[in-house]
Amino acid sequence: MTHPARDLLTTTTAELAPDPQSNPLVPRIARGEASRSTLAALALEQSWVIPADRRAFLHLAERSAVTDPEAVAYFTTLAEGEALAGERLDAFVRACGVDEAEAASYEPLPGCQAYPAYVAWLALNASPADVVLALTANFSAWGGYCATIAEALRAHYGFTEQACAFFDFFAEPSAQLDEMATAAVQAALEAGRLDEKRAHEHGRLLQVYEASFWSTLGQLT
Repeated sequence: MTHPARDLLTTTTAELAPDPQSNPLVPRIARGEASRSTLAALALEQSWVIPADRRAFLHLAERSAVTDPEAVAYFTTLAEGEALAGERLDAFVRACGVDEAEAASYEPLPGCQAYPAYVAWLALNASPADVVLALTANFSAWGGYCATIAEALRAHYGFTEQACAFFDFFAEPSAQLDEMATAAVQAALEAGRLDEKRAHEHGRLLQVYEASFWSTLGQLT
């Protein structure tokens, strides 16, 4: 038996899978070749991304309550996840040798912050159901990156379990979140609220901005 929403999520994720060459940094981390300063930059950029995405997801949850009630649980869960990830990020920042003064004075890189800026744009302007489809496709690649980084931090950099917890958190697939996404997309399809072309465009831009995140960090020495 076919499931339109699940099939659409699967095909969109496959269509938007990033070019392996678009992420120069994760392979370097996997080989233990990335510098500690680059890892520190990754940590500090994430300290800007996580709270921004959390607020964007909360706003999407609020908008969904009016237009796409089936998507409320999805965005609320994402926001809660960002909060949990933020709690785990501090240990990674410290393991990279960053103290409070350095963290406070850090100036984020534009190429890394394009992604959360676009997520914020989506929160303000895009149809929530379209965003569910776009984000779900994007998260597939992100989870794989995090799994690779978590393994490499242990194998090559001697990081503790606590220091790797941020990446472990995102590396774990969530069947519950997938079910929420499927339910939201299915409801939108049945109500005629899903613009597949627009959602695909949102997903494409998310992948481009994520590639910018990694390539910007990959240029650091």
